[in-house]
Amino acid sequence: MYTGSRTPSRRQIVAALGYSSAAALIGLPRFAIGAAAPTVGALFAGRVDDRGFMEAGWRGLERARIELGAKTNFIDNVQPRQELLAAALTRLAESGVDLVIAHGGQNNEAAQEVAQRFPKIKFVVTQGSVVGSNLASYDVLQEESAYLAGVLAAKVTRTGTVGHMSGIRVRPGLKGRAGYAAGVRATNPDVKLLTNFSGNQDDNALSKRVALAEIAAGADVIFTMLNAGRDGVTEACREKGARQIGNVIDWVKVDPAVFVASAIADVSIGVFNAVRDLREDAFKPGIVRKVGVADAAAVRLSMGDNVPADVKAWIQSTAAAIASGRVVVPEAFDGPEFPTPV
Repeated sequence: MYTGSRTPSRRQIVAALGYSSAAALIGLPRFAIGAAAPTVGALFAGRVDDRGFMEAGWRGLERARIELGAKTNFIDNVQPRQELLAAALTRLAESGVDLVIAHGGQNNEAAQEVAQRFPKIKFVVTQGSVVGSNLASYDVLQEESAYLAGVLAAKVTRTGTVGHMSGIRVRPGLKGRAGYAAGVRATNPDVKLLTNFSGNQDDNALSKRVALAEIAAGADVIFTMLNAGRDGVTEACREKGARQIGNVIDWVKVDPAVFVASAIADVSIGVFNAVRDLREDAFKPGIVRKVGVADAAAVRLSMGDNVPADVKAWIQSTAAAIASGRVVVPEAFDGPEFPTPV
């Protein structure tokens, strides 16, 4: 069995899953009698204690272990290079599991490559866009909550300039940036957007440098799509009095003094649903399963108490328009980018 190098503590499990679910850690798993327990191996191309995207995926795997009785193992902290990801996915497949989950769109090409070599094993890419005869993708639509974040940023900015920060250029991150930019533009086309991909999701010194540069250029609200590197942005915002919009989890609850909102996209659901579908014999290769704002438990914008009621109402009406198809969130952005400071 492969285990991650930084497994979250029991207290983190309780916080992530709720007391009743976490209590199952010391009791029997809650699944139907007679159903076979699936064996699952997962790859996290980052740290599972990053308080962001990777940890959320780990939570989904842990929930599947607790609630579905899945036998799980994982590899984490792998650099997002195709040859390294493919090697890690190969190790998981060779361990004899029923399902291999690659968490994050950076695994698209590697998963396609490895899935072809192991046709009897099922593969899933969460936040992915690839399919095959034994391969499916599960996509929680971060771009929809990112669009709502753009609407909010355009509504609450005082300087008329807002920022966006991400690390590596993977498809979910690019779609999130496109959604955010579209939300800003649709709400107030006069608002200036500073958008940056620094090349690293976890480097706090780098992220603080980028955030300070965006703030110096006028941004008073910054939307961050980072993992462990988010803390650097938070430090910069706290020092300079700027506000931040988080993503994946509810950062407003974590630090309401800095976070005016958080574009929640519970990517743990993709991991959990993949295991559940396998266990219930409902797994379908060759398709991309999508979850968006129509499922508010999965995708929504959390807002702080200081957001005006009329702005909150506007956000809710926009979310309804996205869910009904009256607003279509674009997946591409072709505007200028903010340079990464040296």
